[in-house]
Amino acid sequence: MNIDFSALAVYGPLLPEILLVVGAMIILLIGVFREDGQAGSLGWVAVALLVAAGLLVLRQPAEPQTLFNGAIVIDPFSKFMKSLALLGAAVTLFMSFDYMREARILGFEFPVLVLFSVAGMMMMISAGGLITLYLGLEMQSLALYVVAALRRDSPRSGEAGLKYFVLGALSSGMLLYGASLVYGFTGSTQFTTIAEQIQSSGAGIGLIIGLVFLLAGLAFKISAVPFHMWTPDVYEGAPTPITAFFAAAPKIAAMALLVRTVLTAFPSITTQWQQILVFMSIASMVWGAFAAIGQTNIKRLMAYSSIGHMGFALVGLASGSAEGTKAVIIYLAIYLVMTLGTFACILAMRRGDQMIDEIDQLAGLAENNLPMAFVLAMLLFSLAGLPPLAGFFAKFYVFLAAVEAGLWPLAILGVLASVVGAYYYLRIVKVMFFDEPADAFEPMSSSLRVVFGAAGIFVLLYVFYPTPLVAAAARAAKTFF
Repeated sequence: MNIDFSALAVYGPLLPEILLVVGAMIILLIGVFREDGQAGSLGWVAVALLVAAGLLVLRQPAEPQTLFNGAIVIDPFSKFMKSLALLGAAVTLFMSFDYMREARILGFEFPVLVLFSVAGMMMMISAGGLITLYLGLEMQSLALYVVAALRRDSPRSGEAGLKYFVLGALSSGMLLYGASLVYGFTGSTQFTTIAEQIQSSGAGIGLIIGLVFLLAGLAFKISAVPFHMWTPDVYEGAPTPITAFFAAAPKIAAMALLVRTVLTAFPSITTQWQQILVFMSIASMVWGAFAAIGQTNIKRLMAYSSIGHMGFALVGLASGSAEGTKAVIIYLAIYLVMTLGTFACILAMRRGDQMIDEIDQLAGLAENNLPMAFVLAMLLFSLAGLPPLAGFFAKFYVFLAAVEAGLWPLAILGVLASVVGAYYYLRIVKVMFFDEPADAFEPMSSSLRVVFGAAGIFVLLYVFYPTPLVAAAARAAKTFF
């Protein structure tokens, strides 16, 4: 019997995505015929699949590869960003089991949907053309619409899913319209061919309009202003582990897709897309800073915080340079760790059978649980960008890239927005350390303690050993320069 191994050579670079999709379908089949007690074990299988996919990604060769006539691109940038997305998804699942069990919504559907959405994210990150971009984006989004409304007995969760679906459909339409205009004026859907066509023929008004609509659709996925409207309601209404997932992996994948799109398909018209990114960056930083001040719900506050942080990440991308791209990659890695650590604490805010998500319920946490209050304070200081914590260096890198690119006003506005944003983080610290203590929370579970502690150690000790992350980000950024 002759065995043809040529297919393995073709599809080998896609083994991580294939593993996730096949694994999700197997879990789905098992879940349909399962006994009620098996839901938790299927969740752990999903975590194992995410870890295995991450190991396969790390084993991919450093040399860039293209598949299907350039529709899929495997390179150092995709390896790094896929690793972050897989890490965010795996940690979110790891943290979610206790909450899901307490809320009686621990079913096999959640890990299946997470696996499908992560497979879509990985396709997005490796997209080499407009068709792959859209397929990956919709594969991710369709799963996320359902996940947002997973708690069927909660009106707020259903409302979150509906709002996300309606606004997501609108953004997908805008993105498709922009993609069709780009295709119409360049004659290709592949990023490299689009770039060559623009380089030789220039960019007309029709192409610029297409670019605007394309960026508008992508801006929705990273919740950049003015396409942020869904974020606070979805973050508040969705179950807390799902909110943590929204804040982590999808943001990483969408920002990676935005980076690849503008730097690969439109490098010769940097001035045009730079103006759009500068506007979105300023609007996101300012709105994220001021809108969060009056929030009393910590999940809504984290929604506005994520809007602001995507604005800071856009500062680096707007520079259009290798240093700026490296800064964006570092920023996203540090943001991921800070967000996961903060949500680990939010998931631990529980009294009896009741989950707490109001900021004033953190009152006196330092007196009831000083280690928890201290680590959360460090994470909040890092989110605010205070030295010498990791978040300070994340902002320093993007501001430095903007200054080197001559975008002084953008960097100055970013610093001012960061100062304003520090207020609402410091207000939580004030509540924890200086207000009259409320009742103590239930003890933190072991899974949450691991994530919470690891995130705290990272933000505290990053200053002593930043080299591995900086070097990996530099290798990933060189993909485009």
